[in-house]
Amino acid sequence: MSRAILISLFLLIAVTVSSQSVTEQTKMKQQIEEEIAFLDKQLAATRSSQQANTKELNFIQRKITNRKRLLKELDEEIRQISNQVVSKEQEIVKLNNNLQELKKRYSQLIYFSYKKRDQKMWLMYILASDNIEQGYRRWIYIRNYSSAIKEMAHNIRSNSEKISNERETLDRIRANSLSAQAKKQQEFKKLSQEEVSAKRVITQLTKKEKDVRQQLNEKRKEVERLNREIEKILAAAVKEKKSPEYKESVADRALSGKFENNRGRLPWPVKRGVITEQFGQHYHPVFKSIKLPFNNGVNISTDANANVFCVFDGEVKQILVMPGYNQCILVQHGSYYTFYTKLDKITVGTGDKVSTGQVLGSLAESDGGSVIHFQLWKGTEKQNPEYWISR
Repeated sequence: MSRAILISLFLLIAVTVSSQSVTEQTKMKQQIEEEIAFLDKQLAATRSSQQANTKELNFIQRKITNRKRLLKELDEEIRQISNQVVSKEQEIVKLNNNLQELKKRYSQLIYFSYKKRDQKMWLMYILASDNIEQGYRRWIYIRNYSSAIKEMAHNIRSNSEKISNERETLDRIRANSLSAQAKKQQEFKKLSQEEVSAKRVITQLTKKEKDVRQQLNEKRKEVERLNREIEKILAAAVKEKKSPEYKESVADRALSGKFENNRGRLPWPVKRGVITEQFGQHYHPVFKSIKLPFNNGVNISTDANANVFCVFDGEVKQILVMPGYNQCILVQHGSYYTFYTKLDKITVGTGDKVSTGQVLGSLAESDGGSVIHFQLWKGTEKQNPEYWISR
């Protein structure tokens, strides 16, 4: 493979990778901006109902996190644009140098042609050949000389057009750079405002430490009650599977495999939303010494009374009602289980076969929005749902 082909191949790969990078970056920015817009809506509903609370602080802090991610993406975009500007400027310099060289050579050709403009002289030049072969070579030379002048004139025009097009492209890139810089300044301003809002809420919550601690104690009892109930149900299901009488069906085994193969690609249990409380052990955002109840799943803030969707094919194992969690649905997917809580209305019953994307019910409304607590288990082993659901 020649060097020219290798260089061309390298440039093609570089352009393709760059194009993919820009597309992914644009998609990421759009996702972040959509999440920020959704959080703004949730915050407006929360603020209209009551004063500073932990829920409001969670929304603000999530916005701050997203805003920082957006600024990081903008920094990367500006860096890429700067690289494009440098690359285009270098390209224009090369094209200009080539153009000057072409013009110089063209001028020389025209000058020589002018000096030899007498057609008789060209004819005499051919006739003075020592033999037919030499005469033929001289005729070819004269013919090619004329073609060379035309080709060089064409190359000059083509190069001039390329330079014009590249300068237009460069102007557009510079305009994009200015736009990205302006966007970055706006986002910095919004970030500063959100950090001030977070400090305001923290200050107000600090004054209500007694009430916050009391609410947390009540919440802890609700969480522990829910976790005990789920663990009890799952332990019974696993025990049943381990009994000598139980034989796992081919369909259940296949369903477990399909579920596992969809790790990272499962749909969300709601059409749109924001994870405001993540899986695992966390501390209170204000009172750092207070350990929050271990979160066996994730809490997703969404629209008021939003529909809840099944994330994969399965069977409704159980429906229960729990204090603080309204109606709850446990769905079995072979060896895996998904748990959906805080539903106000349900549209399925125990034993029903359900499919991916099927509506299970709708969420209860709270403070102008709704929250679903969603869990995912493999037998009795709790899983982080964020590793399983798609982004």
